[in-house]
Amino acid sequence: METKEKKAPAKKDNWEYKDRNYYLLRDKMPLTHTLPSRHSRKYPLVWFDPELGYERELRYATNHKSIFVDEQQGNVTLSHIVFEMGHLMVPKEKRNLQEFLSKHPHFNSIFIEHDAVVEAEDQHDYLEMELMAMNMAYETDIDKAEAILRVEKGSNVSSMSSKELKRDLLLFARQQPRLFIDLSNDENVVLRNFAIRATEARVIILAEDQRTFKWGSNGRKLMSVPFDENPYSAIAAWFKTDEGLEVYKSIEKKIK
Repeated sequence: METKEKKAPAKKDNWEYKDRNYYLLRDKMPLTHTLPSRHSRKYPLVWFDPELGYERELRYATNHKSIFVDEQQGNVTLSHIVFEMGHLMVPKEKRNLQEFLSKHPHFNSIFIEHDAVVEAEDQHDYLEMELMAMNMAYETDIDKAEAILRVEKGSNVSSMSSKELKRDLLLFARQQPRLFIDLSNDENVVLRNFAIRATEARVIILAEDQRTFKWGSNGRKLMSVPFDENPYSAIAAWFKTDEGLEVYKSIEKKIK
């Protein structure tokens, strides 16, 4: 009795038929941009097939379903792929072109596919982060607000009123929520600002070589700044030591 060979189950086609929009990733969009559509020495168009284990040559031919040269039999009709004003719309009926673009070496480096769902998810995540930053800014006290804004505005914060600080902090949180959250969670940001204020008030002095902090009143050395470290980050960390804490308390009385 003959035994029949079992055929391997056909692979499920998960392709989603829909119109797709592609955009160039450039600051200045040319009027037209032609994408390479066939393999050449100048523009190698190959795609590594993980199932077959080797690279396959790509070619966009309008009269073939496949985008692979090794599956295109007979004559081929080539066509230009042209972005106009940085945009290319490919209707769902042109599946082979959409597949070709998805495997093109320039995909996600020179051009991208616009995905409304992914964009909506990204926007949702960003809005959530923005809302969290704004809430954090609203609850932030004046001393910390000044410390955070000093990163952005430098010494200008010293002359700002409380309302100006709160206003600019809210604007900063809305415009750069990720950076604001990082700074707000940085436990040393307030101590760095404290050290800068003390230096501006001449309670302590940073040497010209930025390697030593001294008392402003008598020039006595407080601490040495480790090599290749920001001096204000170094003294902020030093304020957490037993010796530094005593100095911090003394400075606090002088600048309040």
